[in-house]
Amino acid sequence: MTGKDDDKSHILELVRKYHQDRVNEGFVPGGTQLLASGATLIDDDRVALVEAALDMRIAAGPSSQVFERRFARYIGVRKAHLTNSGSSANLLALSALCQPELEDRRLRPGDEVITVAAGFPTTVNPIVNNGLKPVFVDVEMGTYNTTPDRVAAAIGPRTKAIMAAHSLGNPFAVAEVAELAEEHGLFLVEDNCDAVGSTYRGRKTGTFGDLATTSFYPAHHITMGEGGAVVTDNLALARLVESLRDWGRDCWCEPGQDDKCLKRFDQQMGTLPHGYDHKYIFSHVGYNLKSTDLQAALGLTQLARVEEFSTARRRNWARMRGVLDGTPGLRLPEPTPDSDPSWFGFVITVDPAAGFTRRELVAHLETNKISTRRFFGGNLTRHPAYQGVDYRVSGTLENSDTVTDHTFWVGVYPGLTTEMIDYIATTVRDFAYANS
Repeated sequence: MTGKDDDKSHILELVRKYHQDRVNEGFVPGGTQLLASGATLIDDDRVALVEAALDMRIAAGPSSQVFERRFARYIGVRKAHLTNSGSSANLLALSALCQPELEDRRLRPGDEVITVAAGFPTTVNPIVNNGLKPVFVDVEMGTYNTTPDRVAAAIGPRTKAIMAAHSLGNPFAVAEVAELAEEHGLFLVEDNCDAVGSTYRGRKTGTFGDLATTSFYPAHHITMGEGGAVVTDNLALARLVESLRDWGRDCWCEPGQDDKCLKRFDQQMGTLPHGYDHKYIFSHVGYNLKSTDLQAALGLTQLARVEEFSTARRRNWARMRGVLDGTPGLRLPEPTPDSDPSWFGFVITVDPAAGFTRRELVAHLETNKISTRRFFGGNLTRHPAYQGVDYRVSGTLENSDTVTDHTFWVGVYPGLTTEMIDYIATTVRDFAYANS
């Protein structure tokens, strides 16, 4: 081992000790802030991140490539492409469906994409950004997902795709929706950002659609700090995603690689001269939405623990559900039949006829250091951003309005211990009984 290697090993040992010295395991009910979501980080994560920084792997590189292979294998698909966020992953996935290589199946301006009204905006925004028309459908209470019958009723003559999220880790009936898509010749994009590790009919979410997306923001199942991925079994779609992510270029060489096709200076495209450098030929109107090796290094250590994280999420959700069962004034969540969710959060709806309001319960929880979150945007059609957008509503959005007014969620992420989960649940329960 060289002196430089000794220095690096010593630095990493100090980093590991630094992390361990900073761990605070004490919990004071009502004094310790309990987050609704957050990253669960150990010394291996900190060491991996610092090691990548010491090696100055500041752009996408070997760790990114390894992560893409391992994550694709974990999900159960052929290809994964890292991005700088889950929102970018959604943009890339839907934009790939608008490309001319898809010929008659490509999505064109004015075509319709069925989506859910109650959710996070970046499931919807790529539809709008590509000049397409969102068709909003409602959710059912309890699962907070849309249903196959609602999707079927929304299909019209210009419908070309379905793009929907698995709400708070709870899968929608994705096998049935995928069957609908196939029957009507529609593309299906699964927004799997909140549901890594969830299964439907024994099969992982993210494997039913033509494309699926995920997020590695600290709130999600594994984290890179920022980051996301597009996954697919379809190699033609994967190639489109890669080009759009990498500036729109036609070349598939990794940055820093040259002439893997042996035709770098022997191609003619567009009206460019023959032999124009293939690394600078652009076949799509793309972006730079790549991640970095710093992020991927952290992602690799997180991915090694993904099953541990999913087990903790399921355990915490089940414990909270047990404590709150039968509590007056509350509508508690239910898993979609045939699913095994890797839960993102525990969603609660306050009955409009209860002796207390959602706002009062949330204020009580926040006062007692329990962080809460709304069900994302609620009914997105009520937000200022969509007032000038051309969209269609199929059926009513009655439940989406109920969610907007009466629903919130609390955390079940792996950083919450059994003692913390019990504190959250009993604080909710005691308030409900005291005010009913």
